[in-house]
Amino acid sequence: IAAGEVIQRPASAVKEMLENSVDSGATTIQLYVKNAGKTLLQVVDNGSGMSKEDAKMCFKRHATSKIKTTKDLFAITTMGFRGEALASIAAISHVEINTKLKSKEIGVHINIEAGKIKKTEESNCPEGTSIKIKNLFYNVPARRKFLKSDNVEMRHIVEEFTRISLANSSIKMQIFHNNNELMHLPESNFRKRIVNIMGNKQNELLVPMEEKTSLVNITGFIGKPESAKRTRGEQYIFVNQRFIKSNYLNHAIKKAFEDLIPDNYFPSYFINLK
Repeated sequence: IAAGEVIQRPASAVKEMLENSVDSGATTIQLYVKNAGKTLLQVVDNGSGMSKEDAKMCFKRHATSKIKTTKDLFAITTMGFRGEALASIAAISHVEINTKLKSKEIGVHINIEAGKIKKTEESNCPEGTSIKIKNLFYNVPARRKFLKSDNVEMRHIVEEFTRISLANSSIKMQIFHNNNELMHLPESNFRKRIVNIMGNKQNELLVPMEEKTSLVNITGFIGKPESAKRTRGEQYIFVNQRFIKSNYLNHAIKKAFEDLIPDNYFPSYFINLK
């Protein structure tokens, strides 16, 4: 299956790697960033890890560990179902991976440059997987030139991290930039995760909501009218724990707030559809 993943900026690589960690069953995930991802992006998880064969295979195009039979195509419950993203990332960077299966004593370390495996050796690493992506776009200078300032690229990275951590509040997550911890999110419920990310003031502004229908179960929180802001930013809708953008749904929610907030303000909401 060709998904044709395009890595447009450091944040696209972050999204793919974090989703792989979520799929691996990890209970803790750390994201390390240097120079807004241009120098280093590293994701460390304590998930299921990979065998030596799988670790080599995951960087090949059209490789997936998430489909065993054709039936699986109609019941995809993972964040991704293809190995396309890692192949796309490996083609434009230097990648180092350390990974170990829970059942094994020893793990594997692989070095990849421009999509080619340069080194494979045994590694005494902890359970789970650590992937380092260095020098993103080093071999496509035109793409590197199109990257925005560090502040802008970092904002995109933090936004991807925020979306995935909101959708997975049962996973402990941390993000570091240039050795400074930006967020430390302990395992928690959905409300606590929102407050940990958005700040303590948010707590009294959240109104819980729950609606069950034959088609969909809706849960989550909407912000009280006084928490509406002039800028967008706190509008989060998740379908089966995956962040989505939907102008149709956003418009419907804004319409419901019509007489409660001024026209040029945006309500905040954190909604799960299952």
